[in-house]
Amino acid sequence: MKTFQTQPGFTVQAYRYALDPNSGQERALRSHCGAARAAYNWAVAWVSASWWQRKAEATYGIPEEDLTPWRPWSLPALRKEFNKVKKTDLRFADWWEGNSKEAYSTGLSNASAAFDNYAKSKNGKRRGKRMGAPRFKSKRKARLACRFTTGTIRVDADGRHVTLPRLGTIRTHEPTGSLLTRVQAGTARILSATVRHERGRWFASFQVEVKRDLERVTRPDVAVGIDLGVKTLAVMADSTGEIRAVPNPRHYDGALKSLRRASRTVSRRQGPDRRTGRRPSKRWEKANARRNKVHHRVANLRTDALHKLTTAVAAEYGTVVVEDLGVAGMLRNRRLARQIADAGFGEIRRQLDYKTRRRHATRAIVADRWYPSSKTCSGCGAVKAKLPLHVRTFACDACGLVLDRDDNAALNLAALAVAGTTGTGVAGDRDTPQAVSKPRGADRKTRATRPRPVAGAGRAGGATLPHQRREETRDRPQPEALTLW
Repeated sequence: MKTFQTQPGFTVQAYRYALDPNSGQERALRSHCGAARAAYNWAVAWVSASWWQRKAEATYGIPEEDLTPWRPWSLPALRKEFNKVKKTDLRFADWWEGNSKEAYSTGLSNASAAFDNYAKSKNGKRRGKRMGAPRFKSKRKARLACRFTTGTIRVDADGRHVTLPRLGTIRTHEPTGSLLTRVQAGTARILSATVRHERGRWFASFQVEVKRDLERVTRPDVAVGIDLGVKTLAVMADSTGEIRAVPNPRHYDGALKSLRRASRTVSRRQGPDRRTGRRPSKRWEKANARRNKVHHRVANLRTDALHKLTTAVAAEYGTVVVEDLGVAGMLRNRRLARQIADAGFGEIRRQLDYKTRRRHATRAIVADRWYPSSKTCSGCGAVKAKLPLHVRTFACDACGLVLDRDDNAALNLAALAVAGTTGTGVAGDRDTPQAVSKPRGADRKTRATRPRPVAGAGRAGGATLPHQRREETRDRPQPEALTLW
């Protein structure tokens, strides 16, 4: 994959357009994506062969220095070896010339990145979950994608066509004026293009180096806290005290009736069976296409709504404060998993992150995951020990403030921007000069563990029983105020 040096004042941005290819162009698109998959599988097999060979030789007692040398997985090494075998290997000899060289380069680049990620993960140099060794891509499941970095890559002057290497000129489903105007004015330069098939359509995504002028927000001195939820998608409270609620559109729930009907039709058709090798019937394929169309419509509506929300927020406020939600853990709740997945909490944070970075006068603050925004009183800063999810109204025991829990959480998030912290310190202590890390689950009461029994000692041996320890604790002097956080 090529790396580009961005000029001062320029930023790299993507422009994506839906395509309307004819039958011949669609065959060519699928052929290029299939070539990328075949090159990826070849690279995985070529590199892994040396691993298995060394493992087999080690079982015969061959010393380390005499084992088969490791095969490199860098992109230049893979390209060099692939160019040697592409004319003689029976897997490529008959058809490799029918596609652009960029298709094979895409697969080799992806394989090189996969091996790099695996090696870094195994050596502890990569964050996140441990990654396994690269595996072969299935023809049935692999995502169709191909990237072009050289050759003729342009947006045509008529604003309704794009030109790609070996694929020729393809009509777009929508006008390309947003990119064409910048290219003609000299404020944008196309770096690469990627074609991808998703949601039943072909898309062309252009990686563009764009010159961006200073974009000013409507209220640069105002900070907003955003509390995400299921009943209400977002409750926004700014530093001036104004509170606004964005209702949850619930696109998936609205299409659930149609989706159930379509799924019932699919289940009554003769579908594929991998165990017996049975192929799906034509009626099953048509019914499955109708069901997928419902899913695609829901995904498009959700994407459109989230983009409109995040764009409006980034264009209005100078500081945006959002929570670091553990969405993966929230999805384990079987009662709310569907609603949480439909809301798209992670996508909202991702879009706010890059949309605020585009604007020089806007910043995004991510509150600590363990900051109790719902339990903290926005008036006096007192913190409740417990606030169950079914309690939708916050009532402060210290100052008597009664407020909706979502409004109270949004006000606390907005206050973090004014305090200049991220909520990693003691909850409610806004005068803390330095943030102190809080351990996991510190807002929960710790259950007292029973003492281990002493070997050979009974009640007469002086062992302390649990009820005796509770009585002794009850007699101890208690502090006047105890703050749980």
